[in-house]
Amino acid sequence: MARVNEIRYVGYGVTNIEAEKKFYTDAWQLIEVPSDDGMIYLAAPGSSAAYSVRLRPSAEPRIDVISWSAADRSEVDALAQQVEQAGGKIISQPHEMSELGGGYGFRFFDPIGFTIEVCTGFETRIADTIQPGEPRPEQISHVVLHAPNPQEYVEFYEKALGFRVSDWLGDFMCFLRCNEWHHRLAILPGPPAFNHVAYDVPDIDSVMKSIARVRSHESDILWGPGRHTAGNNVFSYFATPGGYVVEYTSELERVDDDNWVATVHKPSKEIMDQWGIGVGGPATMPKSVTNNGLFTAPEA
Repeated sequence: MARVNEIRYVGYGVTNIEAEKKFYTDAWQLIEVPSDDGMIYLAAPGSSAAYSVRLRPSAEPRIDVISWSAADRSEVDALAQQVEQAGGKIISQPHEMSELGGGYGFRFFDPIGFTIEVCTGFETRIADTIQPGEPRPEQISHVVLHAPNPQEYVEFYEKALGFRVSDWLGDFMCFLRCNEWHHRLAILPGPPAFNHVAYDVPDIDSVMKSIARVRSHESDILWGPGRHTAGNNVFSYFATPGGYVVEYTSELERVDDDNWVATVHKPSKEIMDQWGIGVGGPATMPKSVTNNGLFTAPEA
């Protein structure tokens, strides 16, 4: 089975692009990438991906695209076939991409209407070496989405893009991997919406220093610091000016991709947060931003 191998970037349509840019560059420590197409591209310092966030001016907030990478062109072609066979609606067949960074790829609507991209051969950057304790993002760690029927949505991503189930939280939250890391995608129940995107930092000290910096930019922590059970990662959640939740995380579990056995964790406060010392919790998190871009492909 063909398989994506990493998350590449998330593209947002935002109503106040300058406010989002300021948050990501000043508080979140992403790096602006030069462009001349009217959009803003931001790279995670420790990532070789040319950019991790794309911001486009929009009259209403929306998720434009979630992009995944694949190993090579033959894998991209095979993934396009798998997507069609699994019931995804192809927007554009595999082709030479004209977006910043180029590459060879395709886009499709997943079953609930998110625009998903799969690409290979795109431009990369020389990643910064992020030292232990340094409060700068290494890369995107994972994204979390809401779907009305999580079980069917999970099955689609298994069949279409080759994801494998790592763990379940009860029967409602699923953690999926596409490489050695415990999860790069997680699914929650609910109307179609984007829950959050997480960024890896090197260690717990990096998480704590990152919290202090974001607070200094007048964006207080929503939930955390804490440690989840599924994935065993340290977490802290914030929100951008546009209302999109972002997370700093560290120590996400590496798994034996071929031999890992999924666990169903019984939901509890201790499972959600092993420490139980941070502020907030799931009930205090902001409502996920409705995706106004469902089944509507962005112009670029």
